Amino acid sequence: MTSKQSNQAASGTEVILAPSYKLPLLITALGPLLLFLPFHPIPTILVNIFGFFLLLQSFTLRLKFTSDDLVVLQLGKELRRFPFKNWLAWRIILPQLPGLLYFREKASPHLLPILFNPKSLEEQLKKKVGTLEIKNN
Repeated sequence: MTSKQSNQAASGTEVILAPSYKLPLLITALGPLLLFLPFHPIPTILVNIFGFFLLLQSFTLRLKFTSDDLVVLQLGKELRRFPFKNWLAWRIILPQLPGLLYFREKASPHLLPILFNPKSLEEQLKKKVGTLEIKNN
């Protein structure tokens, strides 16, 4: 299996993104640095709980791109479907970390932490809704 195949599971026009643990591990690693603040254990505990929550989510959540939708899966079951025809714009914020995926539908905006391979995520977004990308200034 090539590295590209290990990053994605494709069946027909469906692509499931591989997880990325960078963001949760980065947040969890930053938690102990907050011990140097005057009101120390509280911020460290809160940041580490959030980091562990994101780490758990990165193990259980997957993004699946179909020809018409972005589908959020949890443990293989569909949680939510976002039809591309309803999208107005999208942007990856802080792609170096990885950071956040912002996208706006007709009904509402969404902000998701990037718990997936960021390069594959950007590649799929450009294929499916590339004309809606908000460019970085």
